[in-house]
Amino acid sequence: MNIWTVTLRQEITAISRERLPRGLLAVFLGMTAASAVIGSSAKATVGDVYREVAAQGLTTARNPFDGLPALYYARNNVIYIILIGALLAIITGVQSTTRDRRARTADLVLSRNISPATYLGAKLAGLAALFAVLLLAAAILTFAGIAIVTGALPTPDESLRLVGLYALAWLFLMPFLVLGMLSGLHTSSTTTALLAPIVLWSIVIFILPLAGTAALPVSLLNPVPAPAAAPTGFFAVTSGFTGPLAVGEQFKHAAATILQDQSAAGSVTAPVLILAAVLVAVCVVLLATNRQRIRSELHA
Repeated sequence: MNIWTVTLRQEITAISRERLPRGLLAVFLGMTAASAVIGSSAKATVGDVYREVAAQGLTTARNPFDGLPALYYARNNVIYIILIGALLAIITGVQSTTRDRRARTADLVLSRNISPATYLGAKLAGLAALFAVLLLAAAILTFAGIAIVTGALPTPDESLRLVGLYALAWLFLMPFLVLGMLSGLHTSSTTTALLAPIVLWSIVIFILPLAGTAALPVSLLNPVPAPAAAPTGFFAVTSGFTGPLAVGEQFKHAAATILQDQSAAGSVTAPVLILAAVLVAVCVVLLATNRQRIRSELHA
């Protein structure tokens, strides 16, 4: 049995025993399963209001929810991935490396003829596979939810787009997983290891989009990025720097395009390339971690 197989099994077993990742996982899958129902309830509420207003002769406009595509009911999952999924990835990564430092497992493993890059690469591969299974389960729940709400199975094209959404979600979550692993390796306590990447996540998801555009803060919780206004003044200077780094907005733009949202324009190519570049960069940093850092003592 090689290092890759052993590490994969060990990571799955360890994560399944830890309460915080299990709790976040349950919340994420629960919200994913409820997403289509939440969307359907919103549609029903708006429909009831529209019919009452139309019956009173107060409007002749068309019901905005008429003829909605089935993929509309997957939109809320974009926000769940950005908020709950990213936090789950960070915490999983942090606990993966702090667990080994606390138990001195790394000392035992690295006493053999195994390089630090191989050791960390095996841990990352195991966690990446675990998240792929998690997102596959989320995709199945989304598929089932849409089928229940609409009364029909998604078409082959819609099914492929759901697969594309969760493949994109994997690409979005992996840098946060690696960031958590790096924090667990380079900080001196578990508290700092958890706090540091969460602060960085809040900056990337909320602060950078605000620093690059004049968007309202509440719009950042919209699963579809708001149309960007023409940058002027301060924003004209900052938008070019913050845009590529605001990976949450990049993910939302690509996800909206995949889900065929009419307000989304452009292609998924640029956001996918940016997310892939971020993943490669953090992976290079992780795999360059030296033996002394991996074996350093962790304080409570």
